[in-house]
Amino acid sequence: MARRTQFALSTLNLYNFNLPGLRIYSDSDGWDEAAYARKLDWIRHIILQHPSDVWGFQELWHREAIAAVFDHPDLAGYTLLVPTDHTGQKIVCSGAVRTDILVGEPEWIDRFPEKFRLQSSGGDPQTPEVAVRINGFSRPVLHFKVRPRSNGAPISVYVAHFKSKAPTAIYTEGWYRDEKDYYSRHSDALGSALSTIRRTAEATALRMMLTEVLKGTDDAVVVLGDLNDGQTSNTLNILTGQPNYILSGLEQGGSDTALYAVSRLQQYRSDRDVYYTHIHQNLRESLDHILVSQEFYDNSRQRQWAFKGMDIVNDHLNYDNHEADGSSDHGMVRATFEYRPAKV
Repeated sequence: MARRTQFALSTLNLYNFNLPGLRIYSDSDGWDEAAYARKLDWIRHIILQHPSDVWGFQELWHREAIAAVFDHPDLAGYTLLVPTDHTGQKIVCSGAVRTDILVGEPEWIDRFPEKFRLQSSGGDPQTPEVAVRINGFSRPVLHFKVRPRSNGAPISVYVAHFKSKAPTAIYTEGWYRDEKDYYSRHSDALGSALSTIRRTAEATALRMMLTEVLKGTDDAVVVLGDLNDGQTSNTLNILTGQPNYILSGLEQGGSDTALYAVSRLQQYRSDRDVYYTHIHQNLRESLDHILVSQEFYDNSRQRQWAFKGMDIVNDHLNYDNHEADGSSDHGMVRATFEYRPAKV
């Protein structure tokens, strides 16, 4: 039975990982055989070089693609978390977990909580009313549980992939076509606003789900994924609850429902912040995150696991042609912890 004293988690965007010859968005041919082989080798190399107990993946199109990555003797101890009917038609979040720590069956959550609402009459007389109609995630959120120590409580893991910052395409909308000359001048602004609204709604819906798990309990939670926004963005502020990071006084802090970014924990142990997982138009941003509840926060009264460090694989981001070497257009993030409960 599992009695781990070390526990590692990683997240990696697989960059449209489909079998060769299958459609990827509007590209009807997708990857050719050689490009697919390079991607398979690159992803496998990353996983082998950075051992983790839990992997969260984004942008998986086909279960056989990730199965081929793990068809290796040194990766035989993993159980893959992929829907059985996932055969190249859409994108899901997926995972891989050391078999001896996996608890129960995974689930994919595509609907927002039933009572989710983004609606307001304005709050004061000069503020117009607002209402947002949305009821589901762009990419289903993967949820599963692990138990690194057989005598410990299960840990809930959520793998998420929020809407990107790219402007939503609106040229097929009827209202756009009816007044194309006008709306074409504003398509980027309107499309970006729609993407931001959708991403914000997704963060809020996941936050509501997490609060229901965390509020008034000792349950531990981890969120992994490509959240498509920076650490101090409104999206992340909603998701984390903006906890107070106590820099002194071990075991004096912690918050019942907050999530702590391992990137921030790493910054407090470093002389400078060089953390980025994505480059767009020469802008280096941290879009890929590992967020943990107070059971993983060093200065928490409820600490079970102490933070050891964070690793980033991002050198490949300095090259634009990811097809040439099979790499992802995102960096890999890995966080390690050691079992060290707070003294109470």
